[in-house]
Amino acid sequence: MRLLEERIQRDGIVRAGNVLKVDSFINHQMDIGLFEEMAKEWKRRFSEKPINKILTIEASGIGIAAIVAREFQVPVVFAKKSQSINLDADNFVTKIRSFTHGREYEVIVSRKFLGSEDHVLIIDDFLANGCALMGLLEITQMAGAAVEGIGIAVEKGFQEGGRLIRERGIQLESLAIVESMDDETGEIHFRAQE
Repeated sequence: MRLLEERIQRDGIVRAGNVLKVDSFINHQMDIGLFEEMAKEWKRRFSEKPINKILTIEASGIGIAAIVAREFQVPVVFAKKSQSINLDADNFVTKIRSFTHGREYEVIVSRKFLGSEDHVLIIDDFLANGCALMGLLEITQMAGAAVEGIGIAVEKGFQEGGRLIRERGIQLESLAIVESMDDETGEIHFRAQE
């Protein structure tokens, strides 16, 4: 998606350790107009799918997923990263390792919000090694839900996550795929897409 690539080129910051900061428009301060355009693009790419639920993981995916859910006119469910007193006891639970935070989390979704009748579109802001997505896929499998596809804002194409998801035969639609980036020059190169 050219609009997103241009925004990353203009406002993204490359840091050492394969870190791409997009916090001024995606995952700290959010550009809702940009999110709306992204949602329209995913709606176009998944228009033939019987999606009845959007699934994401807290926290950075929630804003994007909410706008996508509005576009599809379906509810959004987000996986929580910690147990809290307002969660029921009947949950799907798995563990994931966060690239960004460098630690392991329990990921929790209440059984009352995800079941075998659901056709899920998973939405997230970043795809690097794929750990968060693998956790969400595990939870949907536990629930017996059908994963109709995955929408990612920014995929790091030089890391293995995208390949792992595509090898499972899941439709993965990343709106910007970073092929390479250089923390010394700040240069970002994108994979050509249709």
